[in-house]
Amino acid sequence: MGDTNSVAYVPYIPPSQRKKLKLERLTSKRAAAGLSISTLNSNKLHKKESKDFEEEPKIGPQAKLSLLDQTCELRKKAAEFHENEIQKLAKIEADLLKNVTAKKALMSAQDIAKGVKYESSIKTSWTPPKYLARMSKEKCDKLRKRWHIEAEGEDIPPPIKTFVEMKFPKPILRALRKRGIKRPTPIQMQGLPVALSGRDLIGIAFTGSGKTMVFCLPMVMLTLEQEKRMPFIGSEGPYCLALAPSRELARQTYEIVSGFTSILHRKDFPLIRTSLCMGGVSLRDATENLKRGLHICIGTTGRVMDMLDKKVMNLDICRLLVLDEADRMIDVGFEDDMRTIFSYFQYQRQMLLFSATMPQKVKDFAATALVRPVIVNVGRAGAANLDVLQEVEYVKQEAKIVYLLECLRKTAPPVLIFAENKSDVDDIHEYLLLKNVAAVAIHGGKTQEERDYAIKSFREGKQDVMVATDVAGKGLDFPNIQHVINFDMPEEIENYVHRIGRTGRSGRTGLATTFVNNNVDESVLLDLKHLLTEAKQKVPDFLLKIVSDLDKHEVIGGVRGCAYCGGLGHRITNCPKLEGDQSKKLLSKKDFLAGRDDY
Repeated sequence: MGDTNSVAYVPYIPPSQRKKLKLERLTSKRAAAGLSISTLNSNKLHKKESKDFEEEPKIGPQAKLSLLDQTCELRKKAAEFHENEIQKLAKIEADLLKNVTAKKALMSAQDIAKGVKYESSIKTSWTPPKYLARMSKEKCDKLRKRWHIEAEGEDIPPPIKTFVEMKFPKPILRALRKRGIKRPTPIQMQGLPVALSGRDLIGIAFTGSGKTMVFCLPMVMLTLEQEKRMPFIGSEGPYCLALAPSRELARQTYEIVSGFTSILHRKDFPLIRTSLCMGGVSLRDATENLKRGLHICIGTTGRVMDMLDKKVMNLDICRLLVLDEADRMIDVGFEDDMRTIFSYFQYQRQMLLFSATMPQKVKDFAATALVRPVIVNVGRAGAANLDVLQEVEYVKQEAKIVYLLECLRKTAPPVLIFAENKSDVDDIHEYLLLKNVAAVAIHGGKTQEERDYAIKSFREGKQDVMVATDVAGKGLDFPNIQHVINFDMPEEIENYVHRIGRTGRSGRTGLATTFVNNNVDESVLLDLKHLLTEAKQKVPDFLLKIVSDLDKHEVIGGVRGCAYCGGLGHRITNCPKLEGDQSKKLLSKKDFLAGRDDY
C-alpha cells in the first residue's frame, strides 16, 4: 500500500469561486499600483470609443451619412486633390521656364561692364494734344476696351483715334490716304503714341493689323527731327536700326520707309538717307550713304554684324532699335547675334518689338533689355486672324499634289502655297507649270535675283500662284491674297498662324486650306484643334477625336497652353519646339547656321 497520508490535502474550489478569487488578487495588485478596476475599464471603454469614432467610415454603405453628404465629401476631396495637382504642375512649369529662359540680360557690353541700369525712358519732343493728354485714366481705359486694346505699363500715353491728332506732316497724311489708310487700326491707335513719346514698346497683334506702320512712321519722324536740329555729317549714323529675320521682310520695310522719306523730300523736307543691309545686295549703296551720314539702316542680323565687325558702320549715335517679328529675332539661333549687335551700342536706345506671336518666354527675355516698357496687345498673342476662314482636310501624302489643283479652284487668284522643304517647293512649282498655271517659287536656296523677281511679279499680279517655304510666311504683305494653301502642316503652330495671316489682311476676308495626315505629329494637331476652337471655326471629326489632359485644365499658373511657344494644345513640359531648340543648342553654330537666311 502507498503512503497516502503524506500528500497535502487541497480542498476543491468551484469555478465561480476561483474567478472571484482571481479578480480579488488582480484588484489588490492594481490598487497597490494606484489604479482601480473602474479606471481601467473606463480607459478601455474610452479608447474603444475613440478608435471606433476614427475608424467610422465617412464614405460607403456603412457610413452614418446621407448620400447627399457623401457626394459633397467626395467632391470636396476631388477639388482638394485637383488643386494640389494644379499647384504642383504650375511649380514644375515655372521652374522649367526659368531654366530655359536666358539668365543673361540683353544689354550692351559697355552697360554690363559699368553696371549701368537705365531707370527713365528716352525723351522726345512729341506730346499728344493737350485735350487728349488731360483725358482721365477711366476714359482712356473705356476707349481701349471699346477697341479691344490691352495696355500694360506705367504712365501709358492715351490712345489717339486719328493720324491728324498724332501730328504727322501733311505729306505723310496724304501718303497714308493714297495707301488707303484713312484711320489708325487698334494697334496703331495705342502703339504710335507710345513709340512717338520715346517709350519702349512690345506690340502684339494679329497678322495684317498694321504693325509695320507703328515703327516705320516713328523712325521717319525721329530722324527728320534730328536732321532739322543738327544735319548729319559724313560717317555718322545710323540713328535708327531695324532688324528683320528674312531678306524679303527687310526689303519690304525698306520700301515702305523709302516711300515716306522720298515724299517728304519732294515737299522740301530734309533728305532722310535709308540703306538696305542684307545678303544679295551690294554694300556700295550703304557705304555711299554712310559717307554722307546715314539716318536709317534696315537689314538682317548677319549682314549688320558683318558691317559692324568690319567697322564699315557703327552704332555710336543709334537711338532707336526695332525688332520686327521679335519672337523669331530673340529665338534660338538669333540670340547670340542679338547679343553681338547689342555690344556695339554706346548709349541708351529706345526699343520697339513687334510680332503676332509672343510667348511668355520671349516676353520675359525681351523685358531684360527694355526700360519701363509698355505692352500693347490687340487680341491674344498667337491667336489666328478672325477674318480668315480655316479649312482643314485629311489628304493622303501621295494624293496631295493632285488634290492641289482642285483646291486652286476654290477661289480666284492670287493664291499662296506653303511647303516645308525646298525640294517640295520645286516639285510643286514644276507640277503647276506643267498644268499651265502661272506660278513662281521662292525659298532660301534660290539666288537673290530669283527671289526678288518672284516677289515682285507675284505682288504686281503678273503671276497667279506663288509657292514658298516659311521664308514668305512672316511679315510679308501681299495685296488681295484670296487663298493660302498649307501643302504641309508646319511643325510649329506659330508658323501656321503666320502663314494663314498672309490673307485676310487690313479688314478683308480670306480662305486658308491645310492638308494633314498621319505624318503630322499629334501635339501639332492638338494645337491646331484648340486654335480652330478658339477662332470659332469648324473642327473636323478626326481632330475632335484627339483628346489630351489639357482639355481638363487649360490654365495653369496663369498661363494658357505652352509658355514656351504659345501652343494651346500642349504644355511646356511636352513642348516639341523646346525639345527641338535644345537639340539645336547641342549642334555646333556652324552647322546650325548653314541654312540661315538672315545674312
